Amino acid sequence: MPLTSRHPAPRTPRRPAHRARHRTAQALLASAVGVCLVAASAPAEPLGIGDPLFPHLGNPGYDVQAYDLDLTYSGSNDQPLDAVTTIDARITAELDRINLDFAHGTVRSVEVDGEPAVFTGAGEDLVITPDDDLDPGEPVRITVRHTSDPRPGDREGGWVRTADGLALANQADAAHLVFPCNDHPSDKAMFTFRITVPEGYTAVANGLPTAVDRAPATWRYRTRNPMATELAQVSVGRSTVLHRTGPHGLPLRDVVPTEHRAVLEPWLAKTPAQIAWMEDRVGRYPFATYGLLLAEASTGFALETQTLSLFERDLFTDPALPAWYVESIMVHELAHQWFGDSVSPRTWADLWLNEGHATWYEALYAEERGGRSLETRMRTAYESSDGWRAAGGPPAAPKPPEPGRKIGIFRPGVYGGAALVLYALRQEIGQEAFDRLERAWVVRHRDGNASTADFVRLASETAGRDLTGFLHAWLYDDTTPPMPGHPDWRSSERAVPEEPGPHTREHRHGHLPGPHGHGPDAGGE
Repeated sequence: MPLTSRHPAPRTPRRPAHRARHRTAQALLASAVGVCLVAASAPAEPLGIGDPLFPHLGNPGYDVQAYDLDLTYSGSNDQPLDAVTTIDARITAELDRINLDFAHGTVRSVEVDGEPAVFTGAGEDLVITPDDDLDPGEPVRITVRHTSDPRPGDREGGWVRTADGLALANQADAAHLVFPCNDHPSDKAMFTFRITVPEGYTAVANGLPTAVDRAPATWRYRTRNPMATELAQVSVGRSTVLHRTGPHGLPLRDVVPTEHRAVLEPWLAKTPAQIAWMEDRVGRYPFATYGLLLAEASTGFALETQTLSLFERDLFTDPALPAWYVESIMVHELAHQWFGDSVSPRTWADLWLNEGHATWYEALYAEERGGRSLETRMRTAYESSDGWRAAGGPPAAPKPPEPGRKIGIFRPGVYGGAALVLYALRQEIGQEAFDRLERAWVVRHRDGNASTADFVRLASETAGRDLTGFLHAWLYDDTTPPMPGHPDWRSSERAVPEEPGPHTREHRHGHLPGPHGHGPDAGGE
């Protein structure tokens, strides 16, 4: 990471003498994560919270309360954006340094509580040394002036360059390629965005608009619910924002390339009914707005960025894709607003809770609206399940990604394999108890984080009996357990091959069509 200053000029202490902190020469233990924090005299080093799949992601010792992102886009995708990121956090362990995740940008200056601070880089961390130690319970404001580079680097994710601007795709660990942050879903925070763009461009971000300044054009947005960094979305382009109303007066807004507005409108008009369909199954939509961002880009995936799901525009204009298939992908990303966005994973090993639920409701929708049999789809997934477990690990214990392939965690086992777990659970406890569990899950953990253990606990509570053994086998065993109600189903380590066709692009977030036997080539509308 290019850095322009290691040693700022001498300055007066930022706190009165009676509030001076003592410095500690020993490593400190962050109680929540068990990570040693080094003394100021030791070399700067990257830290992490010990995530089982991304051990160096996130940082110990503080809890981010809010991000304020100020971005200035020049109109060129080949030039870095000027940026200021302000972080309000609460200290949770005595710190003499603060580590932020940040890479692929130039840091120009750092302030801690308004005073210049020493900073340097270590791995993919920005390491900041304030004047004084920071004590547990203390609020702190960190201001980083930096660039945010949309040009491709050696890492996947972050900025997506579109035909007319930019969008974001930060999953799983790429938000820190865009702005300094505590880049782990366990540390959710409120977000404010200010995006300045040239005349003729529209800027949209997560949450609700708060203001638009016309000279220069600065668009402002604020979330009303906490959000994980991987779900942040900023769109800049020559776009049109379309407005409509969803259930119970929910404001909806879609962001589309202006020239394709008319052809896309029939698809966008389906969203209110899809929200109503989801609400009938899991309860009230959890946020203050929703919409689709249709980007002029070839990504190979859809992404559940909070309140503004990202899709390729081509998904809606490809005549080879039947309507039920396109709508099921829309529902997959919509379902994530409950499962993954409102209720976020505690660690990335809990990813199956996101993708399994989204795949489950996608499959239910395809059955009800497209005539695609859920039982047939689950049986096909069962036949492949042992192969998925051998290749990528069981649903709740996925194998770490290969070096340089962080998106490798998005394997069939956390999509179809995880949906199969939910099907087995419904078979075991019955439809009524399963539906109560789903509703209780999104209410109990709304705006928070939850783990696999939390799900097992709530499932047992809802069913009125201990399901630990049953679910442990389905979630962690190397081979797939017998399916309740279907003793004749068989699995093998040979996964059913993906069907050929236009859907076989890498849908790393969203519908995984081929392995389930229900891609668009499997039938018409």
